[in-house]
Amino acid sequence: MAGKGKGRGRGKDDGQRARGPAETVVGQVDGGRAELEPDRERAGAWTLLIDGAPQSHVDLNDPGYLDFAYQRRIGHLIDLVAPARQPLNVVHLGGGAFTLARYTAAARPRSTQQVVEIDAGLVAFVREHLPLDPQARVRVRAVDARAGLAKVPDGWADLVIADVFSGARTPAHLTSTEFLDDVRRALAPTGWYVANLTDGPPLTHLRGQIATVASRFAYLAVAADPVVWRGKRFGNAVLVAADRELPVAEFTRRVASDPHPGRVEHGRALADFAGGAPPVADASAVPSPQPPPSVFR
Repeated sequence: MAGKGKGRGRGKDDGQRARGPAETVVGQVDGGRAELEPDRERAGAWTLLIDGAPQSHVDLNDPGYLDFAYQRRIGHLIDLVAPARQPLNVVHLGGGAFTLARYTAAARPRSTQQVVEIDAGLVAFVREHLPLDPQARVRVRAVDARAGLAKVPDGWADLVIADVFSGARTPAHLTSTEFLDDVRRALAPTGWYVANLTDGPPLTHLRGQIATVASRFAYLAVAADPVVWRGKRFGNAVLVAADRELPVAEFTRRVASDPHPGRVEHGRALADFAGGAPPVADASAVPSPQPPPSVFR
């Protein structure tokens, strides 16, 4: 689920060009009504919506362009996890329009990526209208996120990126310590876990997710809009976790210099924000909150 906020281009053109009239494309997928709305400001760029909720933005002419603020923040982490241009093994839980897989393929050629997207109809819809670069090493599996994660070999992934929404809510079974135990199993010792979280006042879900991840990883940082941190508005928060020290200073600088600036919290300030919230287990897990209708206006 995407919040508001426009971005700017990063990365390089992969040579793929959009074709056909720039008209809204509509289809029925497993998760509801899918729409691809053309970006009137960028030829070849589209926004994917499911039942009216924005899910992804993709620019076929420039996969290095990340429009949504939360996707730009994840893009920074894809850039920072390893030296520039070094290929990565990446697991994407949640497919959308494959925006982040396209970005990774452009920024880090020869990367090997697995996309896990339960909605087979959505996968087919995106493949038809927004085809992947045939040279990109991206495998797409239409299964549940935890089922797909369970098939990833131990220690294979440099990055596991969780961006999974059923409608506009993260499913409960992707918020628990048991889920994170399998994330850790799939990650290399130096790997990072990255998650797109959503919440609004009083930020109970976000506090619980920070506590849950902190129970499994040694280092955490979270980026969000200042108004989200203050509990004034529903929005996205990008969490990164690892068992090695994170480049927090550089991540903070990049997030603060974005067209829609955010704030990064880590360390003691993040622990204080969580406020003693207990980790979430499968038995007590609930989906993330339903966003208010105003989020999509």
